[in-house]
Amino acid sequence: MKYVVHKANERGVAEFGWLHSRHSFSFGEYYNPDKMGFGLLRVLNDDIIEAGEGFGTHPHNNMEIISIPLEGSLEHKDSMGTGSVITPGEVQVMSAGTGITHSEFNPSKVEDGKFLQLWIIPKQRSIKPRYDQRKFDLDGLKNEIKTLVTGNKSDSTLYIHQNAAVSMGRLDKGNQLVYKNLYKGNGIYLFVLDGSINFENVELEKRDAVGVYDTDEYTFSASSDANFIIVEVPMGLN
Repeated sequence: MKYVVHKANERGVAEFGWLHSRHSFSFGEYYNPDKMGFGLLRVLNDDIIEAGEGFGTHPHNNMEIISIPLEGSLEHKDSMGTGSVITPGEVQVMSAGTGITHSEFNPSKVEDGKFLQLWIIPKQRSIKPRYDQRKFDLDGLKNEIKTLVTGNKSDSTLYIHQNAAVSMGRLDKGNQLVYKNLYKGNGIYLFVLDGSINFENVELEKRDAVGVYDTDEYTFSASSDANFIIVEVPMGLN
């Protein structure tokens, strides 16, 4: 087993007045040659969009884009004619494929919107663009992990064009969990939303992360009540 630890205060910073963003990997004006992604996870942005603000229409292609609202709401519009608002408990996926334009706004006039955006490199280029979203019951999570996104077409998860998975979990202080890869040979990027997690005697606090590979099973425990996401990805292109 091999792993790399990324501390929250080492992330890239982007401040645009209305947008407050932290980049786990090189993105926009933030460039770190040692942080170009983890396996096929290319982007993990931790964004706060102020009330009534947002990203204007802009293009993407050949990327699997996953948005996870943490607080507030996020309004999506795209060139496929899709329009929706997602809130915590919902997850949005978009396969940019041959090309798509979209906008993301915080529709609230009073409340900031907080969300994570992940980009995963697809296993096939130039596919037909697609959009989907789903509501998940996350309120009842207790000392467990719930898978939200996979590369398998299923009635219980959202689909992306990659042998990858995105899960959320909650762990009470003093408890431990084991995560097993859905796809053999993948690695995982464990990102702590809040609380603290101990992995291999490394303490991970709020917004810290660890990328682990060369194993298909991972054990970690909670030093305090914790919420987290796990992004499982291939470590290289096929």
